[in-house]
Amino acid sequence: MAYSETLASRIREMLARKRGFTEKAMFGGVSFLFEGKMFCGVLNDDLVVRVNPEDSEILLQKQHVRPMDFTGRPMKGFLYISPAGYKTDRALLKWITMSIDFVSSLTVRNSGRQRKIKS
Repeated sequence: MAYSETLASRIREMLARKRGFTEKAMFGGVSFLFEGKMFCGVLNDDLVVRVNPEDSEILLQKQHVRPMDFTGRPMKGFLYISPAGYKTDRALLKWITMSIDFVSSLTVRNSGRQRKIKS
């Protein structure tokens, strides 16, 4: 599967001066990670964002947003945003920031204990 290099470049530009970000080929597109956790990506012309699953239903009511159903079943906490939904830099930055904020709040298991990942 191909992905929009234009969208990927816009995301790279927004993250260029920040630390802790990497990118990786995933899902047949490209994914962007913060401290090893995927927060967004590009698949075909769609922006893929990772959000709090509890917020998904509200976000799905927005125009240009649909569930990420890459496997034929919706993936909890992942959404597709069509090009009209990230057309402006302001709109794209809003989705990216929401996604980074969510993955920043996640905890990881370390030797049986949980700890918050510091950003």
